[in-house]
Amino acid sequence: MPSSAVPRTPAVATLVAAALAAGLLAGSTPAGAAEGDPVRIHDIQGTTRLSPLAGGQVADVPGIVTGVRTYGSRGFWFQDPEGDGDPATSEGVFVYTGSVPTVAVGDRVLVSGTVGEYVPGGAASGNQSLTQIAKPAVTVVSQGNAVPAPVTVSAWSVPSAYAPEGDAAAGGSINGLPLRPRTYALDYWESLEGTNIRVGTSRVVGATNAHAELWVTVKPWEHPNLRGGTVYGSYTAQNTGRLKVQSLTPLAEQPFPSANVGDVLAGVTEGPLDFNQYGGYTLTARALGTVVDCGLERERTRPQRSGELAVATYNVENLDPSDPQEKFDALARGVVENLASPDILALEEIQDDNGAKNDGTVAAGQTVAKFTEAIKAAGGPAYEWRSVDPENNKDGGEPGGNIRQVFLFNPERVSFTDRGAGDATTATGVVRERGRAALTHSPGRIDPANAAWESSRKPLAGEFSFRGRPVVVIANHFGSKGGDESLASHHQPPNRSSEAKRLLQAQSVNAFVKDVLKADRRADVLVVGDINDFEFSGTTKALTADGALRAAITSLPRSERYSYIYDGNSQVLDQILTSPSITGFTYDSVHINAEFADQNSDHDPQVLRFRP
Repeated sequence: MPSSAVPRTPAVATLVAAALAAGLLAGSTPAGAAEGDPVRIHDIQGTTRLSPLAGGQVADVPGIVTGVRTYGSRGFWFQDPEGDGDPATSEGVFVYTGSVPTVAVGDRVLVSGTVGEYVPGGAASGNQSLTQIAKPAVTVVSQGNAVPAPVTVSAWSVPSAYAPEGDAAAGGSINGLPLRPRTYALDYWESLEGTNIRVGTSRVVGATNAHAELWVTVKPWEHPNLRGGTVYGSYTAQNTGRLKVQSLTPLAEQPFPSANVGDVLAGVTEGPLDFNQYGGYTLTARALGTVVDCGLERERTRPQRSGELAVATYNVENLDPSDPQEKFDALARGVVENLASPDILALEEIQDDNGAKNDGTVAAGQTVAKFTEAIKAAGGPAYEWRSVDPENNKDGGEPGGNIRQVFLFNPERVSFTDRGAGDATTATGVVRERGRAALTHSPGRIDPANAAWESSRKPLAGEFSFRGRPVVVIANHFGSKGGDESLASHHQPPNRSSEAKRLLQAQSVNAFVKDVLKADRRADVLVVGDINDFEFSGTTKALTADGALRAAITSLPRSERYSYIYDGNSQVLDQILTSPSITGFTYDSVHINAEFADQNSDHDPQVLRFRP
């Protein structure tokens, strides 16, 4: 079921009330219309994001049904085939019925009901609202009519500028601003809300997911990478050509096609333009194109050479013993075949021995043993491991799961320096020993009492030795982006509230690295893991402050910097950062998951090779 398939609550009254107070909503008669004139769909939609008729009743609004949704948020779209010629006013609108609609595509109808502004996800989400008619009374005038001709969306129709700057007087909202669909992409999409649209053959930039949806781009040259994706390389490179695609046909009647990034959705995809809680503007396809497999293959990094130390990081997405053996085997093959069995592998999201069962269990020995055995069965080394168990339900993630970071290491190539293993609440420190930096606890946790790590994974530090040279590795899993507003928010720029916590976490890790470098300025330190933030973010800037670290992924061409795909944007979340002594390294973001419909994790692993 698509992710938009959630029950609709009543229109958010506070949104309308605020708009009324700000003078953004007019009365029940559209501007420029005489009292008693019949209301048309473009009168309901208006020239801003909020309907001038929100909260009011309309009667006998004419149009032709262009799409029917029989699952999830049940209702139908209808469209005025005549229109007013104003590019800022949409001629289509959604009618929320709450039950399976009794109309069919091609019915000419008259609709009466209550106009409202429904906010998918609720007002706190920051999402734009969807203008709709609720509690409808529908009269079918005739059947079998031609559907209004679709608006063809192409690279040339979508503006290159993403969105206007939000109105400071309205808290950064763009809701009350007049739509300028020839200037801004978000305004263009909004001007087509509810309208029958069409895209031609387009490249897939977000693989089919569990909610039966994919992402395409109508701008194939917009920040492309060689594997077919669209790269999100800065806060001002939102990629305006992206569009989510769902099908109006229930999955029981027609399974949604499986597509990887770089595949092509060929032919015509046509249907009404919806606004979705997850991802924003969505083409709800009445007619869906055909997926053409373009043969994307999973990458394989090269093996490390004899004098090279290979360090990798991999988020294995809530791995626990109750997961099917197939998941363990697939992840293990990825380690052996695609990552070339790195010497040190930092894992994120290793759950405790009974997964999400919330009974106080925190040990993860069974989880790790099952994984390391699968690696051996796949032809990999007999990895040993180190970790620190968290306190129960204190590190965030799935309740009862107790996710944590774990070090795997190949004892044939590297040794672990055990120094009084710390516990969940004991901080490891740095001392100078024989002219070199040493950890007081190895493995140990960094700064666990710092409020920055409340309900979040504490960094795991470990001291390794490779050919007699000490290497300090810090495995991280920073706070998630939960609570951030989407790129399609009515606040522009969107509110990224989660950054505040990651900034504090980055400062904590940066301070620890500085302690290591103070003890030995030549120390080899690697900060690795799911940083949950971009290479250009404030989080990364805080990690690298004062030259303590370098974000190694920036050594790659801009088009190759990504480890995760979200809303059709290929972007960086997973990173490896290096201390100043590590200069001659090679870096690889190994793309084996994020671009594929069949994923073993939603993250791509990262690997760095260097000579200590």
